[in-house]
Amino acid sequence: MTTSRFQRLRPFLVPALLLLAAAAPAAHPAFPRSGDDIEARIARVESGLLPDFIIAGRPLPAKPLAQRMADFKTPGVSVAVINNGAVEWAKGYGVTETGTSTPVTPHTLFQAASISKSIAALGALRLVEQEKLGLDEDVNIKLVSWKVPENDFTRTEKVTLRRLLSHSAGLTVHGFGGYEAGTPVPTTSQVLDGAKPANTDPVRVNVVPGTIWRYSGGGYTVAQQLMADVAGRPFPALMADLVLKPVGMDDSTYEQPLPEDRRGAAASGHTSDGKLLPGRYHTYPEMAAAGLWTTPTDLAKFLLEIARARRGESAVLSKALALDMTTLQKPGYGLGLSLDGFGKTASFGHGGSNEGFKCQMTAYLDGGRGAVIMTNGDLGLFVAGEILHAVALAYDWPSLKPVEKKVVAVDPKALASLEGRYELRPGRFLDVKLEGGTLFVIDGEDRIELYPETETRFFEMDEGHILFFVKGPDGRPTHITIDGQLKAPRR
Repeated sequence: MTTSRFQRLRPFLVPALLLLAAAAPAAHPAFPRSGDDIEARIARVESGLLPDFIIAGRPLPAKPLAQRMADFKTPGVSVAVINNGAVEWAKGYGVTETGTSTPVTPHTLFQAASISKSIAALGALRLVEQEKLGLDEDVNIKLVSWKVPENDFTRTEKVTLRRLLSHSAGLTVHGFGGYEAGTPVPTTSQVLDGAKPANTDPVRVNVVPGTIWRYSGGGYTVAQQLMADVAGRPFPALMADLVLKPVGMDDSTYEQPLPEDRRGAAASGHTSDGKLLPGRYHTYPEMAAAGLWTTPTDLAKFLLEIARARRGESAVLSKALALDMTTLQKPGYGLGLSLDGFGKTASFGHGGSNEGFKCQMTAYLDGGRGAVIMTNGDLGLFVAGEILHAVALAYDWPSLKPVEKKVVAVDPKALASLEGRYELRPGRFLDVKLEGGTLFVIDGEDRIELYPETETRFFEMDEGHILFFVKGPDGRPTHITIDGQLKAPRR
């Protein structure tokens, strides 16, 4: 399998895991629901990776984990599964670095990337409980070493901790690429001001705070500075005392760069073609946003702690703040957590994407079930998604199973009318061709089969993209939309 440019669309789109969580799941007798021991469930997960979609009336296209790791050039994977309110099992697969024989174990450290935000949010809420911070006060009141620059947007509405943690503070800078080994690393203040050697723009308010949801790693870097200022301590040591030690996340650290004595336990990051990331991994001084090194087991402990706190059974966080954390502040997001689904499917978690590392964690608000998957490859998100589908089927979760699709017959003339070249962005083309009665997207060396749901709506199996051909008054397609987010005009 080659890695097409089409496959690299996913980082620019809403992850299918979130889109599918509340969709109608598939059921299949090949996956027993009860009466199995743990080893049997593990075996079904390891042999039963599944795409986002399955086709009604056809056998499940289940594939073994090792094959999908190879397909997506992901050398190492680590998994922890929560069942009945506890970590039921945790296993490592593959190697920590391509070309070596060092195995991934449950204690191998991975970069958590944006999952770092969830744990940082818990630390911030602990400072709220200690009355060192207020959720709804102007953060400039307690920021010392740096201030949010005031402007017309902050005249009446202010940047608050609640807004920082819920991505609604109106701040810029979506995310961070980190710093290659051997290159200068900026201070937090330099990151916030976009001053060299920072490689990102200044973090500034350019929307009235509180008015919209817009993902901002920059906002979490403001929260990092705020927490360090009020505590008068370095962020990694502060987070160790506020969260990591109390929750029992013994393998975790926010130290950046990773200390020498921990490097032997760390996985190395890999590019989308499976090559070792130069220097093994990047350094992220934006620690609250992207700097946590951890394991799936430690993240599972975090998820279980939030669940306990929601029941009023945690010594780490009060029930009131835990409920606040897992209540929608803006659509799809609480305080440091992505929220999805309703009723039995209501879940919380987060995804993560650093250079060379991709990961996903999710748990149900009720029922004591969840999973965490961490990978050391840039295409690891696809592996993580398929593992989650396998876990959802093996444990009969109410969501995150593959969605069953019906394929319809379409007149070949109607399919032929969709042929053409479509431009995703300047110089970025996809060719749509009809071959033997089947429609394909031709992307470089890859031929990606499109399955019709209607004459104009199609899906593809490998990554779960939905393509919709929009026609003009003359009946000819004018453009394609992909997952309702990207628009590709016909050229």
